[in-house]
Amino acid sequence: MKTILVTGSAGFIGANLVLRLLEGERPVHVVGLDNLNDYYDPTLKEYRLGVIKAAAARHPEHSYEFVKGSIADRYLVERLFEQYRFSIVVNLAAQAGVRYSIENPDVYIESNIIGFYNILEACRHYPVEHLVYASSSSVYGGNKKVPFSVEDRVDNPVSLYAATKKSNELLAHCYSKLYDIPSTGLRFFTVYGPAGRPDMAYFVFTDTLRRGETIQIFNYGNCRRDFTYVDDIVEGIVRVMAKAPELRTGEDGLPLPPYAVYNIGGGQPESLLDFVQILQEELLHAGVLPDDYDFEAHKKLVPMQPGDVSSTYADSSALERDFGFTPKITLREGLRKFVEWYKWYYVEGGCASVRRVS
Repeated sequence: MKTILVTGSAGFIGANLVLRLLEGERPVHVVGLDNLNDYYDPTLKEYRLGVIKAAAARHPEHSYEFVKGSIADRYLVERLFEQYRFSIVVNLAAQAGVRYSIENPDVYIESNIIGFYNILEACRHYPVEHLVYASSSSVYGGNKKVPFSVEDRVDNPVSLYAATKKSNELLAHCYSKLYDIPSTGLRFFTVYGPAGRPDMAYFVFTDTLRRGETIQIFNYGNCRRDFTYVDDIVEGIVRVMAKAPELRTGEDGLPLPPYAVYNIGGGQPESLLDFVQILQEELLHAGVLPDDYDFEAHKKLVPMQPGDVSSTYADSSALERDFGFTPKITLREGLRKFVEWYKWYYVEGGCASVRRVS
C-alpha cells in the first residue's frame, strides 16, 4: 500500500484529490496536511474535510488521516516524513491569490517559498518515488504568444504570487538535478467548480449578484481565461502521480534530472463577457436569482487590476502526449455544477447543516 502525502488537503484542489484517491481501486494510505488558515471562510474548509471523512468511512479498504499544520513548520514536515516514509508527495499547499499578494507579501514567502523548500528538503532526506507540486498559469505573465507552452520563457512575472510559483519550479529543478528527486510541476489554469475558492471571479460574482450589488468586470471585459473544471485538474494530477520522470542522458552524454513541467488547461479560452453571460444564465436556470433579475443594472466595466493578465491559454499537448489526457468538461457544464452546489450550500441551508455537524 502506497502512502501519499497531500498538502493543502482542505483546499479546493487538495480536497478533491484526496476524495479521488479514496475512491480509487488500489488501496492507499493518504495523509492530509493543512493549516486551515483564514484567507477565506474556514467553514468551507471544514465542509470539505467533512466530505472527505464521510468518503473515508465508505471506503475502509483505504486509510486516511488529517494533520493540522503548516508546511512552513520545518520540524512538523520532517517529523511526518520520518514517520510515514511517503511514497508520493503532492504539494498543493500555497498562499493563493494574485491581488492579495500585492498587500500581503509575507505570507507568500512563508508558504510558497519557505514551505516548499521544507518539502524539498524532506524529500531529499527521506527519498520519495515522486514529488508532484502545483505551479500556476500565472508564471507566463504578460506573454503575448498563445497558446502558452511549457517551452516558452517565463522570466517576467507580473505578481509576487507568480514569482513564487516560478521559484518553485526552479527550486524543484535544482533539487531534482542535485539529489535525483523525481519531480513534476503542474501549471494550473483558472480552476473552478463546487466548493471552490470564494475569492475566484465566478464565486465573487455569484455572491455579489445575489446580494443585489454590482459586479466589476476587469479590463472592460477584454479578458480571456482558460477555465479548467476541478475534476479535470484532479484527473491530470492522478495520471501524473503514477508516472514519475526518469533519469535520462542528454545529447552531451551527461545525465538529465528527473524533472518535468506540464500545463493543465482546457485549451479553449473564454472571454470574460461570455463567461458572465453563461454564469447568469445558469443562476437563473437554478433559481438562485429570480427570472426578472436585471443583470445589466448590476454590471460595471472597469480597468485592469494590478497583477492581472489579459489572457490565459494553455497548450496541454504535452500532457495528452505523455498521459493520454486532455481536459473535457465545458464551461457551461462546470458552471452548472457549481451553481447547483452553491444553491444547496448557501440558499437551501446546506451551510447551516454543515455547521451543526461540525
